[in-house]
Amino acid sequence: MTTPTRPSLDDPALTIALEHAGIFEPIPMARTERQQEFYTLGDGEMLLNMGPQHPSTHGVLRVVLKISGEQVVDLDPVLGYLHRGVEKIAENSDFHHIISQLDPLEYISSLFCEWSPVMSFEKLLDVQVPRRAEYIRVLTGELNRIASHMLFLGWYALDLGGITPILWSFAERDEIMEMLAAVTGAKLLFNYFRIGGVNGDLNHEFMSRLGDWMGRAGAQLEAGMGLLNENEIFVRRARGLGVLDRETALRMCTTGPNLRASGVPFDIRRAHPYSVYPELEFDIPTRNEGDSLARYLLRMDEVRQSLRIIDQCLHQMPDGPIMARLPRLLRPRPGRAYSAVEGPRGQYSCYAMSDGTDQPFRLRIHDPSFLHLQLVGLLMPGNLIADTMAIMASLDPVMGGVDK
Repeated sequence: MTTPTRPSLDDPALTIALEHAGIFEPIPMARTERQQEFYTLGDGEMLLNMGPQHPSTHGVLRVVLKISGEQVVDLDPVLGYLHRGVEKIAENSDFHHIISQLDPLEYISSLFCEWSPVMSFEKLLDVQVPRRAEYIRVLTGELNRIASHMLFLGWYALDLGGITPILWSFAERDEIMEMLAAVTGAKLLFNYFRIGGVNGDLNHEFMSRLGDWMGRAGAQLEAGMGLLNENEIFVRRARGLGVLDRETALRMCTTGPNLRASGVPFDIRRAHPYSVYPELEFDIPTRNEGDSLARYLLRMDEVRQSLRIIDQCLHQMPDGPIMARLPRLLRPRPGRAYSAVEGPRGQYSCYAMSDGTDQPFRLRIHDPSFLHLQLVGLLMPGNLIADTMAIMASLDPVMGGVDK
């Protein structure tokens, strides 16, 4: 007696008619000259897909590598996996509501996502922000900058194989987040800046935490940096890797620490002063090497300058109101306004147009990470696969702003 055979449930013919089953090609059809060049393989070359699930892509970034052995020949970053249409959402929100919509863009440093649009709206409304509110903005912004750079330290070390630095940097970052939560009411997406000021004054819990932290911050931050600065493996891995020269940095519209690490002393806080930065003393650190190590060291130099700025804010902050007197429903006069701030990753700016209603007619966000990802294709060829994430991490991209 023979047992009747039953078809396997894994047989695709059970669900897909064979005559309709297509051939799924992993290489997309080349629609441009660049795609045709990239996806044409030479002798011994192959394509390697990295992401968007890769833990070291720092978000949903897909990178297609063309490799020959262990060497990267070419690279194609594929964007759009996180796209949420934030700019269009903002154009359908009133001016107050927009602030909370923009926080998730650079979620590592969301205060800067609020700062630039708020300044643009204040220009449209001819609003004079109270001086105490401006000092609070600078104080909380520099705290957010330190938290962002400390996360960069930890993630960069992790991408190169080090685990301890990220534990230390998260400890510092969480302490700063607790301070900002005390004054803003949130730990990540703060929604703190307001058109005409800030949402709340500094309170006792914030000042108490800040005082304790400032007493030991310098020594703790130097100890965390020492884990990497004195590590021979880390220094040798990063030195001379992904060199970005001055001319290329300017040609590719690089800003922020990535530009200053190539020897260009451009900082919006000095080049186009805003808020109370002209009243504060701080240096603009630069490095001339332009490699991955220089980009790391420059961010650590910025942490030291941020501590100087915070200390001055605490001593120079005046008393007074924290909000300008404004109606709840804002209808700016028809016009357009542009503002830019120096974020942890570079120039973060906003261009807003008003048609006289309570919603912006157009709102466009300039995010530095989008431009910096274009550098990866220039810096990677000739390096090894293992260096891909080291170079990419040294640029410190955040995909929330890229896929806006």
